[in-house]
Amino acid sequence: MDFLSDLSLVDGPFLWFSIACGAAGAACLLWRRTRSWLLVVPACLGAAVGMVALAHWLLVDVLAVFSENLPFETLVWSVPAVAAVLLCLAKFPRSGWKLRWANVAAMLGVVLLCVVQVNLYFGLNNTVSDLLGTAVARIQPLEPGLQRGSAAQAPVPVSTWKTPDAMPRGGVLRKAAIPGTVSGFAAREAYIYLPPAYQTEPRPALPVLVLFSGQPGGPADWLTGGQLRSQMDRFAESHGGLAPVTVVVDPNGSGSANTMCMDSRIAKAGTYLSRDVPAWIAATLDVSTDAGQWSVGGFSFGGTCAVQMGTSHPELFTSVLAFAAEQEPALAKDRHKTIADSFEGDVAAFEAGTPLVLMRERTYPDSGMYLTAGVSDTEFTGYMHVLADAARDAGFTVEEHSIPHAGHSWDAVVRSMPGALSFLSSRWGLTR
Repeated sequence: MDFLSDLSLVDGPFLWFSIACGAAGAACLLWRRTRSWLLVVPACLGAAVGMVALAHWLLVDVLAVFSENLPFETLVWSVPAVAAVLLCLAKFPRSGWKLRWANVAAMLGVVLLCVVQVNLYFGLNNTVSDLLGTAVARIQPLEPGLQRGSAAQAPVPVSTWKTPDAMPRGGVLRKAAIPGTVSGFAAREAYIYLPPAYQTEPRPALPVLVLFSGQPGGPADWLTGGQLRSQMDRFAESHGGLAPVTVVVDPNGSGSANTMCMDSRIAKAGTYLSRDVPAWIAATLDVSTDAGQWSVGGFSFGGTCAVQMGTSHPELFTSVLAFAAEQEPALAKDRHKTIADSFEGDVAAFEAGTPLVLMRERTYPDSGMYLTAGVSDTEFTGYMHVLADAARDAGFTVEEHSIPHAGHSWDAVVRSMPGALSFLSSRWGLTR
C-alpha cells in the first residue's frame, strides 16, 4: 500500500501509461472506414471547442465561480476530453455492444490523459497520497508538548541560541483549529510546520510565516502542491536547524467559498486573519514577539490575501510573499459584481481595504515584499508588475521575479520558494 500511496502522478510509469492510453484511445475513436466520418471528426472537435468556451464563459463571466480566466493550458486539454466524449457518442448508433465498450474504454483513455496533463500543469497532486489526502489525514493534532510554555526553559533569542549536538533532522507537521474568537469566523483546520530547532531545549524564539492557499482550495494544498515540509526542511538544514514556524491558515471556511480576506457582508475574514490568528499563534506557540519577525504569504488568491494583510496591517506582518497575486481581491471578473455582492455597491468601503489604494495613501518604510509569477502566466505577471511598482512607491523593499517555463501553478511556487525564504532570512537576520 505504501508503494501505491507514493506512486507519482506527474512523472514515471503512470505518466507514460496515461500517454499510451490517450494515444491508443484517440486512434480508436478517430478510425472508421466511412467517408462521412471525415466530416464527423472535425464537427466533434469544433463542437468541443465551442462547449469548452461556453463553459468557461458561464463559469467566469456569468456564474462567477472563478474571478479570473482559467489558464489557457487547462482549456486546451479540456477540448480533446470533450471531443472524445462526442466521438464516442457518435459511434454508438452503428456499433455492436463489443465495439461500444471498446469506444467507451478509448474515450476514458483520452480523458485520463487530459486529466493527468491538467494536474501536471497545476502541480497540486504529485502522488496518489496527495490525490486521496491520506498523508494529510495522518497529520496529528498539535500536542501540549509542542505548545507555548511546555519546555522547561524559556525561549531564547535566535542570536544567542546554539545548535545542540542532538537535534531532529527534520521538522514536524501538526494541525489545529484556530477559533474565530473575535470575528466569529468558522475556519477549517490550520497546519503548522515546526522546524528542528523548535524541537530542542531551550527553543529559539523563531520568526513566523503565515500562509494562505489559492481559491478554490484549502490549507492542505500548501502541503501537497507547495511541498511545504520538504521546502522548509531544506531551508532548516542549511541554517543550522532554524526556519520559520509556519502556519497555513484558512481564510475562506470551505473549498468553494471566497471571503476576499476582508470584513464584508460575506464574513469577517479580515478580523479573523488580523486578530484571531495572530493572537492564537502568540498564545499557543513559542515564537518571536517582534513584529519585524512576522511575515505572510500565499499563492493566487492567497497571494492577494497576503498583500492585503501586509498593506492593511504592517504592524503585524512586515514581510510579504506574493506568489501570482491579483492586483485586488475579487469575487468575479466583473468588478461591479464583486462590490455589489460584498459591500452592497459601496465602492469606497471596498477600496478602503484594497492594496493599491492603501499603498497610495500610506508609506511602508519597514516592510518588504517578494513577488513572483510564471512567465507564461501573463495576466498575473501583469498584476505582479503593477503591485511591485506601487509597493516601491510606497516605501516597500521590493523584489519581483518572473519564473521561466512556468504558468499559474504550484510548480511556480515551489521553484520560487527558495528565493522567497532567502529574502525573508535576510530581513530576519537568519544568516547561519
